[in-house]
Amino acid sequence: MDQEISVTRSERNDHVAIITMNRPDKLNALTKVMEAELRDAMEAADRDDTIRVVVLTGAGKGFCAGMDINELEILPPGDIRAAQWMRPYDMNRRADYQSRYGYFPAMRKPVIAAINGAAAGLGLVFALYSDMRFASSRAAFSTAFARRGLIAEHGISWLLPRVVGPGHAADLLYSARKVTAQEALQMGLVDRLYEPDSLMASTLAYADDLAENVSPRSIGVMKRQLWEQPFQTLAEATQLANAEMFESIQSEDFTEGVSHFIERRPARFTGR
Repeated sequence: MDQEISVTRSERNDHVAIITMNRPDKLNALTKVMEAELRDAMEAADRDDTIRVVVLTGAGKGFCAGMDINELEILPPGDIRAAQWMRPYDMNRRADYQSRYGYFPAMRKPVIAAINGAAAGLGLVFALYSDMRFASSRAAFSTAFARRGLIAEHGISWLLPRVVGPGHAADLLYSARKVTAQEALQMGLVDRLYEPDSLMASTLAYADDLAENVSPRSIGVMKRQLWEQPFQTLAEATQLANAEMFESIQSEDFTEGVSHFIERRPARFTGR
């Protein structure tokens, strides 16, 4: 069987991993094979210290059209809690981000979803668990669940209101209607919109800039701060920031950050 997930590197920057859902004839609808391969690829990218940014996209005309209908049709109810899907990823990260599809925030590396086409159901879940969402003007979005007799799965009822607000979240969940890329941009569901031919080039240019010119150590800490913030008071967030600032000032990346600025040269961050 062909791999349903492919992993490549940016041609210009070896620090950027491109993870592609690869069932273009099915709009990259999710199978159990793809689910397992995706998690393996994401975890491998996070363990690889040479990789600093992950870009997630789909092959062909779709990002991910949700669960493959052939598998959904025979899905046993107990599968949602099956042990093989619920393994912890990083015990030092919140349990909230150790769920079956919710492990993206537990990664140290930023994940950018390059949404090239339809993102429905689980495809939308993957996009929401990413740190940023860049989309093609031809992309389309739908929660899909209500039109399949399902509910707001995999934490999307918690995530979606925080991204688009409670009113938009209720609309998207209850109606499961199709949302165009332009409307998605207006409601904040996506962060940037590009013409189809420039989506990947523009996304990779942004990822390359992060990989080359920003401290990977800083990004890792800030990613954790952002994803833990919903569970913290202002005082707790400030206390964490103070503790992390103390560590940052003693890091190699801080020394390099000051040095390259003073010396007016490109940064050479190591992540340490």
